[in-house]
Amino acid sequence: MFLQILKYVINIATVATGIVSLFWPLKVQEFTGLTVNGGRGITEIRTILGALFIGLGIAAQIYNQKQTYAMLGITYLVMALVRGISIIVDKSAVSSNIFSFAIELVFGVLLML
Repeated sequence: MFLQILKYVINIATVATGIVSLFWPLKVQEFTGLTVNGGRGITEIRTILGALFIGLGIAAQIYNQKQTYAMLGITYLVMALVRGISIIVDKSAVSSNIFSFAIELVFGVLLML
């Protein structure tokens, strides 16, 4: 039961991240370090960081199946893997990047349980 509640909270956090990115794409720049040059870049933030996160979180909640949580978990684990490698390769060990890595890793593991 507690694990199911954690998965629900992770879905809410996933959707919330998407909502912030969708409606306030320029705020994302402050945390991520992304810079946007014009409307095309804003569209990418709204789409990839907004709509994708909203869709994944909602789908996991609507279907409420072990496989849909696993799909979201795999997504978070791959994000953590790529971010971890990138932190080393790109020499980008800043606090927001380390924080994101830790959250992605924890969310991924919890969703896979």
